[in-house]
Amino acid sequence: MADAKLSGALRPAHADPHPLANPGYGKRSAPEQLPRTNHDFRHLPPREAAIAAVLDRLPDGADISVKTLAKHLPYGQCALRTALNRIQAAGHLRRGKEHVHGSGTARWVTRTWFSRTARDDAWWAAFTRGDVPDADPERPRHPTRSRAFILLAALGRTAPALSLSYADCVALEPQVTEWFTRGATEPDVLRALTAGLPTPVHSPAALIRNRLTTKLPPEPVSRPSLRVLECGRCGAPGRPEALPGGLCGPCRGEPAPRREALLPPATVHSHAAAARAAARSPQERTHA
Repeated sequence: MADAKLSGALRPAHADPHPLANPGYGKRSAPEQLPRTNHDFRHLPPREAAIAAVLDRLPDGADISVKTLAKHLPYGQCALRTALNRIQAAGHLRRGKEHVHGSGTARWVTRTWFSRTARDDAWWAAFTRGDVPDADPERPRHPTRSRAFILLAALGRTAPALSLSYADCVALEPQVTEWFTRGATEPDVLRALTAGLPTPVHSPAALIRNRLTTKLPPEPVSRPSLRVLECGRCGAPGRPEALPGGLCGPCRGEPAPRREALLPPATVHSHAAAARAAARSPQERTHA
């Protein structure tokens, strides 16, 4: 109850809806969270508990940068940055970068993952490796009409000769779903079903069933999203196991690793010349 009161007090009655980030950025909900309660953040200081409660109720894709939060919450950017670092240290938040699958390029986007359920460093490390299922527990498991059913039901608009009945859509739905499971898109399925149709089409359902079977794409190689976490204070990227509490070694006060000093180029050349001279035979040194 305290969290709810605090989070409600942080937003003025006239406040505009919280803005969304650019597509592909913004808040991302961590998977496998426990149901929301009124005491999820009581272990945090009051300010951090209130801010965490606000973040928890924002939708995925919301802009939760310090600059945007400062426009909607009664705290300055410095105070918000400190609060977010404490929320991160408590296991509710991690910042990092994620490679975009299917982009065909080395495109990485900045992510901020939030979990109302506090996670330890081992869990976040497993999540970064892809060992934790990346699924939204609040997303409906069985929508009223699946993506596959909708494609089949609308197929007659693209190719009138392939108009299907309701019973045909239900019967063919699992096959189209398998195409989507293997990474096919709606245009991929439409091309496979509508290209080079015979004239006339005597049995649309039989033709579609045959094409869905014979043109089924291979199973994709499963690979997790590539993720790199960032230090919550300085932003330096690093392996999850090297960022306990979300902070790198220097930001935790640990001494930086020593680096061996490089020899000047003149010294390197001198040593190389001496090595080459030592490698010559006595006869070669005499003639030289």
